[in-house]
Amino acid sequence: MEMLIGAVVVLWVLVLVLAVVVFALARQIGVLYERVAPAGALMINQQVKVGDAAPEIGVEALNGRNFTIGQVAGSGQLLFFLSPDCPICKTLLPVLKTMLKSEKAVEIVLMSDGDDVAEHERFVEKESLQKFDYVLSEVVGRSYGVGKLPYGVLIDGRGVIASLGIVNSREHLESLFEAQELGVASIQEYLNPPDSGGEGVTQFDPKQAS
Repeated sequence: MEMLIGAVVVLWVLVLVLAVVVFALARQIGVLYERVAPAGALMINQQVKVGDAAPEIGVEALNGRNFTIGQVAGSGQLLFFLSPDCPICKTLLPVLKTMLKSEKAVEIVLMSDGDDVAEHERFVEKESLQKFDYVLSEVVGRSYGVGKLPYGVLIDGRGVIASLGIVNSREHLESLFEAQELGVASIQEYLNPPDSGGEGVTQFDPKQAS
């Protein structure tokens, strides 16, 4: 009987210790979450920058539509640079399809390059991208300084670059619109203004965007 009571006491002590450990871990996670701010799209572009007039380039989409990149009339334009063999790009396609329905004021254009048109047509068919304008143009990529994929450029209704950067996740992609709404070049700039000294927010690591 005494052994049973002793075992119960030990069990309760272990439960209390476990509860204290879980509570401590929960507090640490909360502190970490507050100190590490969500990262926006990473800007490493030397060709164009936020506030520049978007380069205007005439293109023809795979569906035969002719239009001008960077030329908008009241609405915006989101250029999403991707490749059929880019796995991260593919994970963001469902997000773009959702944005196509929710962001009515923004024209979403899928941008890529390459000479194998048939490969891209198969990619469009496989991923059900028929509702997008899909453009093959190396010139556009060079003009907008795209070096890594996936990459996004948001152009506002005046034909001015509102935000841009590498977009590795849904959060990165949505941050392009958030930066535009906040009137800043990037979410990092909003969270870490130049006069703040960079304190209080952990900076986004460029190595994570490769």
